[in-house]
Amino acid sequence: MSQHPVVIGVDSSTQSTKAAFTDAVTGRILAVGRAPHQVTGEGGARETDPEVWWNALRDAVAGGLKESGVDPSAVTGIAVAGQQHGLVVLDGAGRPLRPALLWNDTRSAPQATALTEALGGPDAWTARTGSVPVAAMTSSKWQWLRENDPASAEAAAAVRLPHDFLTERLSGTAVTDPGDASGTNWYSTATGTYDPELLALVGLDPDLLPEVAATGGTRIGSLTPAAAAELGLPAGIAVAAGTGDNMSAAVGLGLGGAGLLDHPVLSLGTSGTVFAATRTRPAARLLSGFAGADGTYLPLGCTLNCTLAVDKVAELLRLDRADAVPGGEAVLLPYLDGERTPDLPTASGLLTGLRHDTTPQQLLGAAYEGAAVSVLRALDEVLLACGLDPADPAVASRPLRLIGGGAQGRVWVETVRRLSGRPLVVPESGELVALGAAALAASAATGEDAVAIATSWKSGGGPELEPVERDMETWERVTSVLDRATPSLLS
Repeated sequence: MSQHPVVIGVDSSTQSTKAAFTDAVTGRILAVGRAPHQVTGEGGARETDPEVWWNALRDAVAGGLKESGVDPSAVTGIAVAGQQHGLVVLDGAGRPLRPALLWNDTRSAPQATALTEALGGPDAWTARTGSVPVAAMTSSKWQWLRENDPASAEAAAAVRLPHDFLTERLSGTAVTDPGDASGTNWYSTATGTYDPELLALVGLDPDLLPEVAATGGTRIGSLTPAAAAELGLPAGIAVAAGTGDNMSAAVGLGLGGAGLLDHPVLSLGTSGTVFAATRTRPAARLLSGFAGADGTYLPLGCTLNCTLAVDKVAELLRLDRADAVPGGEAVLLPYLDGERTPDLPTASGLLTGLRHDTTPQQLLGAAYEGAAVSVLRALDEVLLACGLDPADPAVASRPLRLIGGGAQGRVWVETVRRLSGRPLVVPESGELVALGAAALAASAATGEDAVAIATSWKSGGGPELEPVERDMETWERVTSVLDRATPSLLS
C-alpha cells in the first residue's frame, strides 16, 4: 500500500464514472472504482439526470476506497474531468430542473445553424470563440431549451456543464475552467472571458454561470462536510476546478506547458477525437478551437460515431468486434446518430460497394475503416491549426498517440496504423482522463503545475509501433464515397 499522499481523479464520461485512486508522488493507480450511467432518448435525443452522475461518483469513490484499501485520511485532493458541452439547468437549491442535454444530443442542429448566421457566419464565431456552433455545443442546446422547454429555461437559477455540476457538489463553489468553458460557444478564447455579446445573443444572464478559474488545477475550494459524509472522505481536502475530458486526457499525456506540444493524439471512445496542445490560438472552421486546462490551446476534431457505432455493426452482424478483416470494396460510413465532424447532424449510416463475395467480417472491417477515416481526416486540420505543415516529413513522422477504450483493441490499432501510415504510441495506462484529473487534484493540493506532475508520472509513456505502408487504396475509396455522399447525408 502507498505511504504517499493519494489523490482522486474522476472521469465522468457519457457512459460511466471512474474514480482513480492515485499515488500523488509516483502516479501509480492504486485502484479504479466504477459505476455506470443511464442515457435515455430516442432519435436525436440523448439525456441523463445529473443526479445519476453524482450517485455514480459516490459509488465509484466507495468502490475505489474498498479496492485500494487506502485510509481516507491519506487522500489530499480530488478533481473531476467530465464529458464536454452538456447542458445542466438547476433551481435555486442546486437541484436539476430537468435531465441534462448531452453532447451527442443532435436535436439542437437547427439552433446551431441559426446562431451561426445570426453572428455573421463561421468566421465571426471562430474569431471570438475559436469554434463554429454545431449541435454539440452548449450554446446551441441552451437555445434549443429556450425554444422547446421555455419553462425550464425561465426557471433556471444556474446553468452548468457536467463537470461544473459535480465540482460544485464537492466544494459548494460555482467554478468552471477555461478548457471546458471553451466548449460552450459563449466563452471567448480570444479574451479568456465570457463574451457579453454572445450571451446576449442566446438570452443568457451571465449571473447564471460559474466563475472561470485560472486553470483546471486551480484549488477552488475544499470538500464540504456534506459531500465528505456522502463520499467517505475527509472534509477540507483540496477540490480542483477540474476540466473537460479531452483537456484532462491532454494533461494526463503530459501535453502542454513545458511538456509535449504539437504532438497529435487520437482518442477512440464513444466519440472519436483528434487533438494536440499548442500555444497557437486555433480558429479553424472544421475544428473546435478549445482552450487547454493549463493555459495552452487544444484544437480538436470530433466524430460522434466511433466505438459504439462499430460495436452496433458487430451486433447486427452477430460477430465479435475482433472478427473484422479489411473491408475490400465495401465502404460503410457508420453515422448511426448523425455526425459532428463532418457536420452532418441528421445523417444515417451508408453502405456501398457490396459484392456477392463480400463477407460479414469485411462489412465489420468497413465500419472500422469508415469511423477511422472520419476522425483521421481532421488530423491535417489539427496540425495546420498548430501552425504546422502536414506535408513536412518532420511533422508527418511524429508519432500519433492512441488513447481511449478503442486503443486497447487490436483491430482499432491496426486499422488506424494502416490508414494513417504514422508511427503509433499506445500509452500503457488506459485511464488517461482519470490520470489527468488526478494530476489536476495533485496540483490543487500542492500548488505545482499539473502538466509537470503528469510528466513526472510518465503516464503518457508506452511502446512505439513502427509505421506501416499507408493503405491509400482504402483511404481514397472511403474519402471518395464520403465526399460524394455528403449532400445526400445532409438531407
